[in-house]
Amino acid sequence: MKPEFENTPLVKAGKRFEIEIDGHFAFIDYREMGHQIALVHTETDPELAGTGAATAVVEKTLAYIEENGKKLLPFCPYVFAYIKKHPDWKRIVDERFEGYNKL
Repeated sequence: MKPEFENTPLVKAGKRFEIEIDGHFAFIDYREMGHQIALVHTETDPELAGTGAATAVVEKTLAYIEENGKKLLPFCPYVFAYIKKHPDWKRIVDERFEGYNKL
């Protein structure tokens, strides 16, 4: 994560995790089912494109999931690709997730 995002708080708002930078948002839509959190879609406002905000919201959300003892279902292609690139995060993916062996 870029240093400029380290102190940006992660907010759980409605059905999404989000960070706000200068009035613009990077967010992940999610569904929570008991001990599992499914990450469905990652998006940033166009003004944040290329800034690293999407990576920051993913990293902060993965840390939240781990800190809260939940298991991840990475349905979002961006999150899936992030975990594939950073396999140490596979530790929080639910082993029953269909694509687990592809991570």
